[in-house]
Amino acid sequence: MTLDANDKSVGEDPGDDQLIVDQIVSGRKELFRILVQRHEQAVYGMGLSFFRNSDDAADFTQEVFLKSFRSLGSFQGRSRFSTWLYRIAYNTAVNSIRRQKEYRSLAGEAGPDDYDGLDRNFQRSSPTPEQLLLRAAAAEAVREALKDLPERYRICVDLFFFYDRSYQEIEAITGYPVNTIKSHVFRAKKLLREKLEGIAEGGIE
Repeated sequence: MTLDANDKSVGEDPGDDQLIVDQIVSGRKELFRILVQRHEQAVYGMGLSFFRNSDDAADFTQEVFLKSFRSLGSFQGRSRFSTWLYRIAYNTAVNSIRRQKEYRSLAGEAGPDDYDGLDRNFQRSSPTPEQLLLRAAAAEAVREALKDLPERYRICVDLFFFYDRSYQEIEAITGYPVNTIKSHVFRAKKLLREKLEGIAEGGIE
């Protein structure tokens, strides 16, 4: 199977993810390209988090969507499709990274404009210098929080801040208990709050 997100042979978007999945399972396999269009950037971003280069991230993205296509009949709708897809992506990445190297957070190298999850409190268009400063401080605070985390738990902070996943979704994706996830995110939030308070008082410490 070759995935082509630019294929325009299908008509208008048929609806939400669950509806699309139902139609694909019923035989309209060509609709899978809509799911690719909706989620490929997020999956590719996770690939960059793990593999740190565009070629490996692209191969990873292709592999994840092929796996999800083949397993689509097992999706029962008990969670969001994106959560189910992220679970496949996470397992694929972890299995691959165990054979290569340790996981490295996306927080390490991304620029301030790359932090979609941290953007919740900022306007997304035409950021002001103050907003860019806040983003940079937020990214720095998250990096500080990640320093003391065991490698296997860093994905929890990444998923919360950079992929906008809930605690329950992170549990479904990683298999880690919610309380464990909360403890790591809490530390990141605490450092983030301290960093932002430092800005409010006149500058980054």
